[in-house]
Amino acid sequence: MATVNNGFLFSVFLVSLMFCHAVAYDPLDPTGNITIKWDVMSWTPDGYVAVVTMNNFQMYRHIITPGWQLGWSWAKKEVIWSMVGAQATEQGDCSKFKGNIPHCCKKTPTIVDLLPGVPYNQQFQNCCKGGVVAAYGTDPAASVSAFQVSVGLAGTSNKTVKLPKNFTLLGPGPGYTCGPAKIVPSTTFFTPDRRRKTQALMTWNVTCTYSQFLASKNPTCCVSFSSFYNETITPCPSCACGCQNKNCINGDSKLLSTVGINTPRKDNAPLLQCTRHMCPIRVHWHVKLNYKDYWRAKIAITNFNYRLNYTQWTLVAQHPNLNNVTQVFSFDYKPLVPYQSINDTGMFYGMKYYNDLLMEAGPFGNVQSEVLLRKDVDTFTFKQGWAFPRKVYFNGDECMLPPPDTYPYLPNAATMQAQTVLPSFFSSAFLLILLVLW
Repeated sequence: MATVNNGFLFSVFLVSLMFCHAVAYDPLDPTGNITIKWDVMSWTPDGYVAVVTMNNFQMYRHIITPGWQLGWSWAKKEVIWSMVGAQATEQGDCSKFKGNIPHCCKKTPTIVDLLPGVPYNQQFQNCCKGGVVAAYGTDPAASVSAFQVSVGLAGTSNKTVKLPKNFTLLGPGPGYTCGPAKIVPSTTFFTPDRRRKTQALMTWNVTCTYSQFLASKNPTCCVSFSSFYNETITPCPSCACGCQNKNCINGDSKLLSTVGINTPRKDNAPLLQCTRHMCPIRVHWHVKLNYKDYWRAKIAITNFNYRLNYTQWTLVAQHPNLNNVTQVFSFDYKPLVPYQSINDTGMFYGMKYYNDLLMEAGPFGNVQSEVLLRKDVDTFTFKQGWAFPRKVYFNGDECMLPPPDTYPYLPNAATMQAQTVLPSFFSSAFLLILLVLW
């Protein structure tokens, strides 16, 4: 009987682990989420006018083009009379209305942001960015999206309003799970001169969290390694991002000159360059130089997707020596300290208007930088793969690393003199040529 009980408890434990993975706890960003706030600003004869604000509190995961899609189910027979700063993708059946026709009559509306450059009378504060929302860690001011909605056939007081249900968020693909709407204390607002404070008539929040497991069954990026002290280049694992039914094309194919080959699809299906790993993104970490008090690593990010430019990309690395970053040369850098006692994680991202856009696959489809780190004599070593990161995330998704036993090893015959400057084994250009061949 004890065996049966133990087996049952073990099964429950496994199920709980799967559930935890689905609801997406990120140890490097434990408080990261997207919070959607509804503020009822005024009552109308048959409903209310609300401001809906989407706040991205994730440190390194942003919403890329083609942007977010927000959906829900109305609790009663509500309709959307009008919207400012966003629009419903479908109007639905509004045939029962004889006079004014609502903007949307669907029971389950889907809302999208407006594109930049729409007329001023259609704009709202923090709207009209095509649904692109920056990560809070890279640009807090751009991590907000908002719109105004006028709801009819709804309640006209705090006691008669019914909260929408079954919220969904695509950002832009699957991966987000939204909880139920919860009434919270009303949001307060200050007038421009900050001498008067007002508040919303009613406020409710919806919290959405991200799960890489729900977003994709396979990883979306991989990592390769090399070093100056070993001729071996450790490539991404074969089929790191899955090789089943992948749509790929050789880098020297004449089809690449076809008009429209780089046009994104509505279903976001990628067109990959054929590689061993079959990943849209490869991150390469090269241990470049060893100085007396410092060491230097080079980071290169390559895009193998012919149909997607990565805007406002982020790269997160976990490495014990990131607590002593001295200089990052052509990326912006910010340490991430999810736990106050541990400082081993940092976020790299592109400099605005310089390399914050990672171009589609091709000759310009890569960005690279170098990082200089101060040595800690008590912990520094090149042995056992210490110089390589423990985890790597690109745009918030964890990348597949090579098996530890394949890392470039420190030759036994080599005497690593920490007091001597050692030359780089590979020149940057030669290393890049080798990497493109994978």
